[in-house]
Amino acid sequence: MRALALLVLCMSTSIAQPAAPPRFDWLLKGGRVIDPRNNRDGNFDIGIRGAVIAAVEPSIPESAAARVLPVTGLIVTPGLVDMHVHVFSTTGLADAWAGDKSVRPDDLGFRTGVTTMADAGSAGWRNFETFRHTVIDRAKTRVFAFINIAGLGMTTNFAEQHPEDMLPQKVAALAKKHADVVVGVKTAHFESPQWTAVERAVEAGKLSGKPVMVDFGYFLPERPFWQLVTEKLRPGDIATHAFRAPVPWVDEQGRLYGYLSRARERGVKFDVGHGGGSFAFRNAVPAIAQGFYPDAISTDLHVDSMLGTMIDMQTVMSKFLAMGMPLEQVIRRSTWMPAQLLGKDGFGHLTVGAPADIAAFRLLDGDFAYADTDQGQIKGRQRLFCELTLRDGALVWDWNARASKDYRQLPKDYGLRPKEVIVRPPPR
Repeated sequence: MRALALLVLCMSTSIAQPAAPPRFDWLLKGGRVIDPRNNRDGNFDIGIRGAVIAAVEPSIPESAAARVLPVTGLIVTPGLVDMHVHVFSTTGLADAWAGDKSVRPDDLGFRTGVTTMADAGSAGWRNFETFRHTVIDRAKTRVFAFINIAGLGMTTNFAEQHPEDMLPQKVAALAKKHADVVVGVKTAHFESPQWTAVERAVEAGKLSGKPVMVDFGYFLPERPFWQLVTEKLRPGDIATHAFRAPVPWVDEQGRLYGYLSRARERGVKFDVGHGGGSFAFRNAVPAIAQGFYPDAISTDLHVDSMLGTMIDMQTVMSKFLAMGMPLEQVIRRSTWMPAQLLGKDGFGHLTVGAPADIAAFRLLDGDFAYADTDQGQIKGRQRLFCELTLRDGALVWDWNARASKDYRQLPKDYGLRPKEVIVRPPPR
């Protein structure tokens, strides 16, 4: 009996134990990680499990992951946050920002590292819920929205000129009902010399507890820009198109006007909102040179700007590199800072436990030219180019096929769907 027991013991110890499952589903290996929220800039590996970041460590063995994405030579950042876009593309309206000029969220964002967007007032209180169920809830991109104070939003310029349809209580009610996606109130394109649109938007912001974003529209002497940012807006409110040509930035000696610093001290925020006609180097270059950086770098994405000089988010970021803004600051103002302006601190960073929204860029060296929206040009030696994007742990953009293998290393029947067979050639 003793011999039998020893034999059973030896047999049991020789049985192979099942291998432990990998710690991570994906491992981003070998990249330079720039994560401004966590003051991280260096070589780190990132492990992803499910939809979240599970580890950020100096070195993680490849054996710890089911799949490895080699990112040596790339700059790894949080997924970009573009807080000024127009994506209400489902109305069928011709020549409208809330219509054919809008871009579908997933069409361009992932290709340029953008995983989060905020629509800047394409929809108003009358049509916001249509926008939500036809765009926001269908997109793979994380989409938030500012509700336009005008009832019909940006369906036509005419719709944004009528104060009788600017109802703060209606906007606030919708903002509270859709608090998971509504991040603020927007006013834009107002042509009247009165402050009505701004004042109604601010009232809606107070009622809903949300910030206001103002596209000042037509610059008129009765309502100067300096008064908007030093008197009318509240702390946390946002002046977009900050470098638009009519904005007064520098005096005759080239020095920044003092009202800009006073506005910032009050807590007013400045958003780029490049767009198709709202960005002039003659304003932006001296601002950057004198240390007045925007609080958020954004595109004002729509069909016209995408096909014009704005191009995409990574191009706008590259323009700020060309103007002399440090790379870390460019990334900070394209990730963590806009997330804060939107009142969302759960993304825009690479903290363990955060959503695995990640972008990886190559910083190209060469001779590059960049245009503003008013035929101005500057030259630069660097350009950001997105090679890889993950959204909630899913690979959504892989420009250089990093997730693929040499096809000769795959099984001979790879690519077949279930129950499919390889079609054989006819007999000779």
